[in-house]
Amino acid sequence: MNKLFNILMVLGLLGSPSILHAAGRGDEVVVVYNTRVPESKDIAEHYARVREVPASQVFGFDMPTRETINRLEFHEQLEKPLSKALVENGLFHFRLKSVPGADGKGEHAVRKVTDAKIRYLVLCYGVPLVIGKDPELKEEGEEKLQPELRRNEAAVDSELACLPLIEQHYMRAGPLVNASFGSTNAAAMNPTNNLLMVARLDGPSPAIARALVDKAMQAETDGLWGRAYFDLRGITSGNYKQGEDWLRGASEVCRRLGFETVVDEAPGTFPISFPLSQVAFYSGWYEESITGPFTRPTVEFMPGAFAYHLHSISAASLRTTTRQWVGPFLAKGVTATMGCVDEPYLAGTPDMAIFYARFVFSGFSFGEAAYACQAVLSWQATVVGDPLYRPFAKGPQEQLAELERKHSRMLEWYYLRAANFKMANGTKATEVIPALEKLGLTAQSAVLSEKLAELYQGQDKSESSVHALQQALKLEPTPQQRVRLMLNLGTRLIALGHHLEAYEVYQAFLKECPDYPDRPAIYKQLVSLAEKLGRKEEAGAYQHAVDDQGVSQVKLPKQPALRPGI
Repeated sequence: MNKLFNILMVLGLLGSPSILHAAGRGDEVVVVYNTRVPESKDIAEHYARVREVPASQVFGFDMPTRETINRLEFHEQLEKPLSKALVENGLFHFRLKSVPGADGKGEHAVRKVTDAKIRYLVLCYGVPLVIGKDPELKEEGEEKLQPELRRNEAAVDSELACLPLIEQHYMRAGPLVNASFGSTNAAAMNPTNNLLMVARLDGPSPAIARALVDKAMQAETDGLWGRAYFDLRGITSGNYKQGEDWLRGASEVCRRLGFETVVDEAPGTFPISFPLSQVAFYSGWYEESITGPFTRPTVEFMPGAFAYHLHSISAASLRTTTRQWVGPFLAKGVTATMGCVDEPYLAGTPDMAIFYARFVFSGFSFGEAAYACQAVLSWQATVVGDPLYRPFAKGPQEQLAELERKHSRMLEWYYLRAANFKMANGTKATEVIPALEKLGLTAQSAVLSEKLAELYQGQDKSESSVHALQQALKLEPTPQQRVRLMLNLGTRLIALGHHLEAYEVYQAFLKECPDYPDRPAIYKQLVSLAEKLGRKEEAGAYQHAVDDQGVSQVKLPKQPALRPGI
């Protein structure tokens, strides 16, 4: 193996030994289903079987089948019976314990979880999502809250995360500080420290919910590979800068750890024509419902992909495939996601910089990373996916050995990440290029050939870049990668003055990518190139298509065959 790529193994980039605790053990999980929903029990049993959760830790409760549950129903039909079941099965032990007073002076006794055998709670499809507002609930101290926080509606997940505090009768109005926010010690995130990590296997359909654990297991076996996309808004000041900073920090985590990372600074979200390919990670903001490339029939989410869009009601319902974000993400193939069921205000949303740092760098489980990045509980966030999901637990030597043993196609992503990691940490492209050239896999990989084309272009080796793009197009790129490759190839050929070749590339593009949403942009390029080539009749035909917004078919006179390989 090329010495360049040993860097991943030397640094242990894919797993930090300091946090290789017992995350992922099924005996740390309780699973809850709705007895009124047959599919709910099926999903619970499937999850328990796959993750080896003891049968004595799978509970069914009779509760409403709608997504919203009222406060009384929540307490009587879910919270109270669940707490009772945990105690009766020896999973929670409550005892009186002295704690400091609120002012830091004196002590008082409270009933607290002093021993817990479980850390996670998994809610299955059919368990309500939202606790509706109870206008009759009046609590002591509520008047001291800011007016906008005097609300008792919440996500079921976020309220149940506070189950260790149930016997302390905490105030339900407003958010509750999460003592584990920003934690770097995953093992300390447990009920004895007032946190039960709650996630749900849910989505638009039972099949989607059931598959979440299967996709998580696949990514734990093969690794989570692909590209990272961050859709920022270009905000540099003001009240919303905090959200921008979180997303920018998240993008830096991915970039520095070697993921092929795209950061968009434009105020709007990615346009529908954006070639979103091979997505391992997506995080962005701030549209109410899915837009751009996510509205297309297929989104290229990689096995194990995580996606998150910051919006106040991104998870208002999980049954939809077209509204908000969380439901559509799941329908398009995401393995893990988060969102808010109601207005959380910006500070009450997850800090994505912390999430990515814990999940990708520190190797936390999805549940641990999801709760380390939430500043408050008893509030609006819901966590969807297998909380035990942990794709970055394996060290790089073990990961590489497995990929090579299986002759896995994911090897190309391993080497791409190694090259990116080197450059993100100071190695010059002039040192990386020869290593990629000598790597036998590069000539067989559209992923690595595309990277080589990018590096050549950065070194003003445009002809070499063009050749590498042409090579990548022969190596079975994914549909959206093909879009990006062909558009980049056309642009670089034009810059070199190779107008005929560029013309042929764009013509081929229209045939090979018939569903490309922005066909008028391609027609405009063809108008310009046809004029440069003196093909007035063809230029007129393409101009007519531009004027007609690309709706009509372009009829051209007979032309020579396209060049081989384009």
